[in-house]
Amino acid sequence: QVQLVESGGGVVQSGGSLRLSCAAAGNMFSIYTMGWYRQAPGKQRELVASITSGGTTTYADSVKGRFTISRDNAKSTVYLQMNSLKVEDTAVYYCNGRFFAQNYWGQGTQVTVSS
Repeated sequence: QVQLVESGGGVVQSGGSLRLSCAAAGNMFSIYTMGWYRQAPGKQRELVASITSGGTTTYADSVKGRFTISRDNAKSTVYLQMNSLKVEDTAVYYCNGRFFAQNYWGQGTQVTVSS
């Protein structure tokens, strides 16, 4: 069992930056593919970025060049650095960890970008 706790959300003006953190409590964090998803009101949850155990990253087209996902296995933490934020980035951001059939979610953290 893995527990994921997100932090770092908040309110920021358009063009600003935020860094989200997701701390994992549990064993074997390093083997998990970690991801950040987001869900805006009235929309489906979507993948924002992911990073494999080997460090391979994937980004949604809408955030490429603006967001950076990284992980620190020693701290069992995954990060999402968000720069040049836009109003349309407003959503609840969720941390996800998966390894084969194991799939875990955090409780979510709100990111609000004001114009």
